Amino acid sequence: MNALESEFTRTVREHRSTIYTVCYMFSKDQDEVADLFQEVLINLWKSFSSYEGRADVRSWIYRVSLNVCISIDRKKKRHKTIPLTMDINPFEETETNNNSRQMDMLRQRIAKLPQFDRAIILLWLENMSYEEIGMIVGISAKNVSVRLFRIKEQLKQMSNE
Repeated sequence: MNALESEFTRTVREHRSTIYTVCYMFSKDQDEVADLFQEVLINLWKSFSSYEGRADVRSWIYRVSLNVCISIDRKKKRHKTIPLTMDINPFEETETNNNSRQMDMLRQRIAKLPQFDRAIILLWLENMSYEEIGMIVGISAKNVSVRLFRIKEQLKQMSNE
């Protein structure tokens, strides 16, 4: 393995939870999440040698991950498919506690948001600063603040429905 491959492998290992989190926000199906994850890795690898380090590597990974997931999500909406459903989910825990039910409800509400808002709330939930979020999604920190306020209000309204 050459130095570039080693550096890429190390970077992916360090940030795999970030990539997985973004992919999971765009699908709950484990196979689809795995496909998204793989597609993100391909895109990261293609652009890894040209990454200049101007932005934090975590921000760069978020940006690539979001772009890939949004692009695939758009394609998926253009080409409607009927998913294969099964009665069992091998990845689902048999016992659910109250906290995981609340997290599932939050994920369901977030999934109803438009893509751009989903990306912003995801980054905010990852404890990123408004400046970092703005840099990743391409808006000002002030705009991030305003959008987050509106997104939180939407999520509150969904909980009352």
